[in-house]
Amino acid sequence: MCGIVGYIGKKEAYPIVMEGLKRLEYRGYDSAGIALYDGSELKLSKTKGKVADLEEKVKTEISKDGSVGIGHTRWATHGVPNDVNSHPHYSNSGDLVIIHNGIIENYESIKKELIKRGYTFKSDTDTEVLINLIEDVKKNEKVKLGKAVQIALNQVVGAYAIAVFDKNKPDEIVVAKLGSPLAIGVGEEEFFIASDASPFLEYTKKAIYLEDEEMAIVRLKKGVKIRKIKNDSLVDPYIQELKINLEQIEKGGYEHFMLKEIHEQPNAIKDTYRGRLRVNDSIIKMAGIDDNLEKFLNANRIIIVACGTSWHAGLVAEYIFEDLARIPVEVEYASEFRYRNPVISEKDVVIAISQSGETADTLAAIKLAKQKGAFVFGVCNVVGSSIARETHAGAYTHAGPEIGVASTKAFTTQITVLTLIALKLAKSNGNLSNSEFQKHLVELELIPNKVAEALKSDDHIKMVAETYKDAKNCLYLGRGFNFPVALEGALKLKEISYIHAEGYPAAEMKHGPIALIDDQMPVFVIATKKGHYEKVVSNIQEIKSRSGKIIGIVTKGDQDVKELADHVIEVPETIESLTPLLTTIPLQLLSYHIAVMLGKNVDQPRNLAKSVTVE
Repeated sequence: MCGIVGYIGKKEAYPIVMEGLKRLEYRGYDSAGIALYDGSELKLSKTKGKVADLEEKVKTEISKDGSVGIGHTRWATHGVPNDVNSHPHYSNSGDLVIIHNGIIENYESIKKELIKRGYTFKSDTDTEVLINLIEDVKKNEKVKLGKAVQIALNQVVGAYAIAVFDKNKPDEIVVAKLGSPLAIGVGEEEFFIASDASPFLEYTKKAIYLEDEEMAIVRLKKGVKIRKIKNDSLVDPYIQELKINLEQIEKGGYEHFMLKEIHEQPNAIKDTYRGRLRVNDSIIKMAGIDDNLEKFLNANRIIIVACGTSWHAGLVAEYIFEDLARIPVEVEYASEFRYRNPVISEKDVVIAISQSGETADTLAAIKLAKQKGAFVFGVCNVVGSSIARETHAGAYTHAGPEIGVASTKAFTTQITVLTLIALKLAKSNGNLSNSEFQKHLVELELIPNKVAEALKSDDHIKMVAETYKDAKNCLYLGRGFNFPVALEGALKLKEISYIHAEGYPAAEMKHGPIALIDDQMPVFVIATKKGHYEKVVSNIQEIKSRSGKIIGIVTKGDQDVKELADHVIEVPETIESLTPLLTTIPLQLLSYHIAVMLGKNVDQPRNLAKSVTVE
């Protein structure tokens, strides 16, 4: 959430910063702003609303000249979304300007002290307090901007990624990070600053990712100097070569990123197991597991921590790990895990799942688990992300960039990685025979083609979506491996269409939700031939007897559910543990089409952010 973009170089800053803000719109935001320095004057324009609204406002407010600029998309924390609270924020003198992602928790006490010293404030934000604190330090300590930022940050409590510019030092931008991501793009006689690499991919593939409690002075002529905020020690910059391409963060002819990413899942799953799944050799090769196999095999239990869609992937993994490897698993919301004083020991393995690798609650859960001596394994998508760096070992999903706020390919690729781990452990601890292990490998290799086949039902799914787009409430039911898929299907509908939906284990329907069933209630039931099929059919009959509208997700060729349901959507057959990779596809498409038909902003749903980097 929140997007930071900055540029210092010889090019015009405005188009680079503005295009960068558009690339970061997927993160979720409610306002936007930009500051430009034209060599003599610092100009600022900001507004509640979208980047497009900012573009219109700039036309009437400021000139676009200047080779230094910073821009921001804000997701409101302190202060309502409005023009005044939008970033960037000036200091009282007007010399300094800041953009900030995060929360300064002790801003009120700092603000009271600054008011005593004569400072005034226009906004309700913690960010305006921070920039004036920096100015106060710079003035009273008689230090340069970089040192003033360092001293000020040692006085604040909270999380931040910031970029600060001083018009009296126009050849540098000072940046710092704690808990929120920040990357520096290194070009030829130019530098870029951004929350992630997407704003500067077309200009450079070289990037420096700041670690927590690091700051950098980015100078046009002297390059990048990185220091530790706490002890002032110098850090050698580590420049990474980015693998991501510009085409991966563009729509590629699709109407929305979400639709593109749904259709990318066959290749994304294949990329996830590529080099790891070796069917002909009957092995799974994963360095992060191979190097730590004994820790997993000797674990008392595995604790999975995650949020949102990643939590649902963790629930699927719980079924898979316990069924195949016979290792006890607990799945925790990271936000609850970190606050309930959990019982963790050195004999526990914690698996942390996050698409972005920056989820604040999951990061905090990781740090807590490490403090208590647990071995922590990360599953994330973004190379070089905070979770990838904070965990003891891990595995990337290799899904490619996911721009749509509602996760789709993140879910299926996370399940793929977790399935590979479970299979490897099951084979290693003797709970899966050679023949069963090979059977699972063969079937997993076939999953991308079966996902592609499931996607061919898109036109039929669109017709079903048209029938139920005006529903006010929906129920999603599943059993066993597909109960988490019911939760995920309901979440997708809520996220992008704003229709209330709930996911339940099918057998729990009679313990409350059945009271909601009438002829206005669509019930989406995952009823594949594998697992508890007869039990689910009985649940469907209960719904039908109460006039509920039944939409069945069934195995191709199914006749029993077809006779009972109002609509059926078929998926190819596979072994039970892999069915979630197929049954989630029609639910993703249903949510997408309903949201489009209702005129919703599919890729940027209201109030949501792609990467939740504050509590």
